[in-house]
Parts: sequence; structure tokens; C-alpha cells
Amino acid sequence: MECSWKTILLLVCASLGIQYTAIRSLTATITSHCPGTETGTHCHSQRRGSSGCSGIFHPQREPPSQDQRQERQHILILATTRSGSSFLGQLFNQHPAMFYLFEPLYHVQQVFANSSARPGGVGDRRALLGAHRDLLSNLYHCNVNFVENYVRPAPREHETAAFFRRGASNALCEPPLCHLDRDSGEATEQRCAKQCKVLNLTLASQVCQTHSHVAIKIVRIPEIQELRPLSEDPRLNLKIIHLVRDPRGILASRMATFTDHYRAWNIWNATGRKPRGVDLSQIASTCADLSGSAGTGLSKPAWLRGRYMLVRYEDLARAPLWKAAQIYHFLGLELDPQVKRWMAQNTQGPRGPAGNHKYATSRNSSATAESWRLNLPFHIVQTVQHLCNHTLLQLGYRPARSLQQLRDVSHTLVQSRTFLPFL
Repeated sequence: MECSWKTILLLVCASLGIQYTAIRSLTATITSHCPGTETGTHCHSQRRGSSGCSGIFHPQREPPSQDQRQERQHILILATTRSGSSFLGQLFNQHPAMFYLFEPLYHVQQVFANSSARPGGVGDRRALLGAHRDLLSNLYHCNVNFVENYVRPAPREHETAAFFRRGASNALCEPPLCHLDRDSGEATEQRCAKQCKVLNLTLASQVCQTHSHVAIKIVRIPEIQELRPLSEDPRLNLKIIHLVRDPRGILASRMATFTDHYRAWNIWNATGRKPRGVDLSQIASTCADLSGSAGTGLSKPAWLRGRYMLVRYEDLARAPLWKAAQIYHFLGLELDPQVKRWMAQNTQGPRGPAGNHKYATSRNSSATAESWRLNLPFHIVQTVQHLCNHTLLQLGYRPARSLQQLRDVSHTLVQSRTFLPFL
């Protein structure tokens, strides 16, 4: 009798196994017409002028293998506005294995900023931070559709023409999402903005799955401590590249780029007289965030072991290929020839109008690193040095003691410091 029960149990197990295999095969057949969609859903037909899913999706590369998926890197570039993060982001965007996104948190920020019902207090900041982390987590899992919760106007049938700076991501401007005219002399982002009008977010999710790594650049999370839940998420293989820059250079770049927001600073710069309305917190808070995040990272907490690397923009600008190789080595990746070619073409760029566009990444990088020294008056530099003394000392930036020392760019104000990754 015992033997017969064992026999019956074995037969039941075998039957269940056969049924499971059949279900998996049937599911694969159903979804093969539009990979990445859930069972029971359908592809939307491609409308005129749309880049939506139409028929069978033919990826440009083979989907990552099981080993590649296990080794998938989730790379986060943590920076502050006007710190050189667009340039650093391109070192990942140019790698063919990277699915790179430029500032997707912009959409979350806009929804919260435009919500009249929110008072902007501590609870609001916590809600905003939680929304930021939720979006990042979903994007790292290639659920690009999750951004539909924040894109305005709301996408229709998973399609939108309002995805922020889509052109800054090569993966979102290439087939099957878009087919660019390669004969144009314009940069990829400009061509993408003109030719790729509508983004199908479902198809973008599928394209993401064909890349072995996901890299995201953000400037809207001020403190690295706020990323701890993502760092400790066992489903993610998160690597944080923390980009910092001399606060004096950050301020000079912001004054030149965001003239309305920094109007009082520019009046001070032009007249030599400090206006009553100048907001010193605009740079003091930036220094506090830089110092706080660097202090956390360099203190080597357990939750950042193997996940954190601090990079100074000045080091990257002066020796881009060498520094890029260090960053890729930290990630355990090879520096792809396509990245090297892009760097050779874009680190000796013009210093004229094309190179000075506020989001341009083609410029003379070594000349840009300390060019602020020729633009800021000494009294503003002194003010920043007073406000940010601890940050300058912590990150290895020398103060300028006189106007002559400030203007003598043959002598750098960047100390020779080595910031090793926390392994």
C-alpha cells in the first residue's frame, strides 16, 4: 500500500511538471508577437508618426543571457546641478550595452511642484523622496511604463511626446524606438528631438531588457543617505558614482546658465555691490549637500561597500580617458571603443557658441575645469570660500588668497588627491 501511494505521488508530480511546461510554452507563444507585454495584453498598432510597437519586435542585439542578467549593473550618477554630470553621463550613454536615462526624476519633481494641494513641508519632502526612489527602482527593473504616473500631459496608450530630454539617451533614439536620419550634421540629441516625436514606453521597457546594464543620472536627490534603501535592495546591483565639483565653479556655471534665478548674484558680479536680495543659501546648501554626501561615502558605511566611488569633475576634465578607465574598472566593465572614440571627439571641442551651450558635452574639457577663475570677481569668490570652507578642504580645493592668485590659471587650485573606490 505504501508503494502504491508513492507511485501515485510521483505521477502527480510528473503531471504538474508537464502542465507547467505547457503553460510556459503557451505564454511564450502568446507574448512572442510583442515581447515584454503581459499575458492577455496586446500591442498597440503603430500610428502615423508614432514609434510604437508594431508587429514583431526585432531587437538590435540579443537579450542578455542568464549570467549577464545576474551581473547586471544598476549605475547611479549622483550629482548636483552644473557639476559636469551631463559629460559624465555620456561616458555611459555611449556604451552599447548601457540603457542610459538623463534625469527621469524631472517628471516627479514637476508633478510635486505643480501640485497646489501640497504645502511643501517635511511630509511633502518625504513623499517626494519616496516617489523618487520608487521611480528609480522601477526603471532599474526596466519598467519604463512606471514614469506614466508622472509625465504630463498623461501618456495615451503608453505613448508620450513629453519624455524629458529623450535625445540625451542613445537607447531611446535608436531602432526600434526611432530611426534617425544619419545624413544630418546635427548632434544626436538635436536630431532625436526633431525626428523622434513620440516615445512608446512599453516598447522602451522591452528595449531596456535587451541591454545588460542600466545607468541613470540624477541631480534631484541631494544626500546620498537617501539612497540607502536602494543600496540595500537585494534585487539591485547598485553602483553609485558620486560626482563633485569645486563649489566656486558650480556657482559660476549656474550664474551663466540660470540668469533669472541667479539675478542678484549677476548684479553683484556686474556692479561689485552686494544686493540685499542675494540668496547665499543657493550655494551654502549645495556645499552642505556635497559635504554631507561625501562625508557619508568616505566614512565607508557597510551599506556602501563595493558600491561607492567619488569622482571630482576637475580630475575627469583634465585626464578624461584615464579617469574613465578608473570608473569602468570600479564597475568591472571594459571601456568600450565606442566610448573612447566619443571622448576623443568631445574633450577637445570648441570654446565658442557650440561648446558653450548650457547642456553641451563637446568642449575643451581641460580648459573648462577652472575657467570660472577668469569670470568670478574676487569678492564673490571670497564669499563662497567663507560659506564652503569645510567642503573645499574636504574635497581638496585650495582657496584663492588674492586676485592675482585667482587669475593665475597656470597654477591650479585643485589639490592632488586620490579618492579610492570603497571596495
